[in-house]
Amino acid sequence: METIQELIPLAKELMAQKPGRKLVRLYVLGGVLALVGAVLGLMETLCSPFTAADRLRDREAAVAELRAAQERKALRERAPLEKDKPPEAVQGCRALSNRLHAS
Repeated sequence: METIQELIPLAKELMAQKPGRKLVRLYVLGGVLALVGAVLGLMETLCSPFTAADRLRDREAAVAELRAAQERKALRERAPLEKDKPPEAVQGCRALSNRLHAS
């Protein structure tokens, strides 16, 4: 039904035909379901900006957690390699005066 004006003549026509109880129940059930669907659609429209922000926040948190996990994994992989090296080599850059052997 596009407008309420169409609903009133339909109801009058149904009453003039003397429909059975089952048919009236079916029409009432359909009307109630349509009304519930309209209310749910309205609620979804009103709440969608908030849910979109929540989804974005959740996605950013997941990306940050993934990056942190990758960094922890990289540190764990580097740690056994650094145990075998002398402390000067672990630091990355060393001064010429700290050389372990002559070239």
